[in-house]
Amino acid sequence: MFDFAEKALKLALRNSEMAEVYIEREQTVEVQVQRDIIDFGKIESMTGVGIRVLKGGRMGFAYTSDPSNLQRAVKMATENLRLADPDENFGFSEPASYPTVKDIFDASFLELDVGEAASIAEVMVDKTLDEGCRPTSGGFSASMVETFILNSEGVEASSRSTGFSAYISVNAEKNRSRTTAYESDSSCSMDIDPEWIAGRACRIARDSLGGENVESGRVSAVLDYHAAAGLLGTFAAAFSADNVQRGRSILADRIGTEITSPDLSIYDDGTLGGGLGSSPFDGEGTPSQRTLLVADGVLEGYIHSIYTASKGSCESTGNGLRSYSDIPLVSTTNFVLEFGDEVSVDDFSGIYVTDVLGAHTANPISGDFSVEANNAFLVEGGEFTPVKKAMLSGNIFDLMKTVSSTDLERRQIGDFVTAPLIVEGIHVTG
Repeated sequence: MFDFAEKALKLALRNSEMAEVYIEREQTVEVQVQRDIIDFGKIESMTGVGIRVLKGGRMGFAYTSDPSNLQRAVKMATENLRLADPDENFGFSEPASYPTVKDIFDASFLELDVGEAASIAEVMVDKTLDEGCRPTSGGFSASMVETFILNSEGVEASSRSTGFSAYISVNAEKNRSRTTAYESDSSCSMDIDPEWIAGRACRIARDSLGGENVESGRVSAVLDYHAAAGLLGTFAAAFSADNVQRGRSILADRIGTEITSPDLSIYDDGTLGGGLGSSPFDGEGTPSQRTLLVADGVLEGYIHSIYTASKGSCESTGNGLRSYSDIPLVSTTNFVLEFGDEVSVDDFSGIYVTDVLGAHTANPISGDFSVEANNAFLVEGGEFTPVKKAMLSGNIFDLMKTVSSTDLERRQIGDFVTAPLIVEGIHVTG
């Protein structure tokens, strides 16, 4: 693949001062479930090439999903360069040593076929039926991604990683009452437990039957894994240096000030062993690293790409992420929350929220949100009472000043590595 990349680089340099070739090769095995039937299965392979060129401070970009169209993609990148405005902050990575990142590739993917993938999905379906619930949808997918980066500054980088994920949605019924629940899990290794996924979805669905109305007011809340990840998306975006520089982050000019509970430290770690967002390097060829963002509640810094680092007169943190069809954008890798102390769930009183609907509607700058609580429970004296329907509203930045951790295990949902969180003063509307 490097031979192909070298050919592309030579073509790109004919009409530019600097150039970069980004190649992404992906293989995917996927099956989908509709009700209790394996509805769909496929194996796909894809190779994409992204070309960036620099000349006179201008950057041009183009991509193709057909490597035979390489010359056309290079030509388009060069033409796009002429249309761009010059910016002195554009640049490419320079040669560097890359960290060894553990447990992000599982060779068992190489032996995986649709039949085995279907068997994993069937285990979830069978477990759901055994638990007295009905599956409504689900699926299992696995992928292997190989990445190659070559640029005119001398960078030659390659990596490969695997990802496995499964999910299921189920219905539970009793006395004309019906509830729905969802569970999923993802890993870089083939250690997905389909029985656990289906079993937990069914338990949540059954426990949600016979829900009661909840009184409106401000309460303490446990945000379970999916609920926490949903609301943390808005919070994490504020650490992007791009958002800071564009005036889209409430954390601008806040370094050295307290922004969360003093019990909390946060880091972004692209080198986390087994992390879903881990890699030896980012989408620009910058080495991945562990970046401290919050120390004991105090803001320490932001995450950067090469562009934002140049603009901010600092170093890239290895957070210029991309696919072959995009230019690098500042994004989190593995956003890890660490707490000094933990609170036992047995001692908690308030509302326990399994998941939320509508987190994407939160205001990305102010942090204000209003979401629907899915599979929520009132908790008192260790007793869980299902809630029929509830809306949650508040401000994520205010809530993070009150946040603490439960004593449950940490999981990774998307970019976020955390135990279920406890927040104070969230507004509940029944």
